Amino acid sequence: MPVIAIANPKGGVGKSTLATNLAGALARQGHAVMLGDLDRQQSARQWLKLRPEAAPAITNWEIREETGQVRPPRGTTHVVIDAPAGMHGKKLAALLNVADQLLVPLQPSLFDIQATHAFLAELREYPRAGRIRLGLVGMRVKDHTIAQERLQEYAATLKAPMVATIRDTQNYVHLAAHGLTLWDVAPSRVERDLAQWEPLLAWVAG
Repeated sequence: MPVIAIANPKGGVGKSTLATNLAGALARQGHAVMLGDLDRQQSARQWLKLRPEAAPAITNWEIREETGQVRPPRGTTHVVIDAPAGMHGKKLAALLNVADQLLVPLQPSLFDIQATHAFLAELREYPRAGRIRLGLVGMRVKDHTIAQERLQEYAATLKAPMVATIRDTQNYVHLAAHGLTLWDVAPSRVERDLAQWEPLLAWVAG
């Protein structure tokens, strides 16, 4: 059962957008997906409550009444974890102990770049970090801008692949308001966005 964590210590970089749409893509492929929300704001959990019954099912944590422990529901084949901002120390170590893949979303800004650089440096200090597949995802990237060029230049200096860049579009905002993802509407409506996700989904599957 692959566990894919979405993490970056900086808030507002698009972690929940990435996590919910990744869960939606995997569910559309026929997988039994659990979306675990570790963020205080519980954005992903609130999104799940809005999800229509007709959409491919995505489950939440299963809580053991006797202990209060959480675990994936029985039959889960894929786990996506939306990690909170500011995750460090023991909490980050606990996440790395269960993650098979770690996607780090970042935006093309100086502050995001600096925070991500420090985060990747911290990750290398954990014993299990070398066994986790690490990928970067550019979020809210505007085509043909200086910011886009700088993000690409920066990513090239890191020891992690930039597996995809996701454009700045209101499609994600409008769909999230209804508990939906790119894979829950007519492909013609989000054709450009689906194309941007192809390399990311191939990386996750690989």
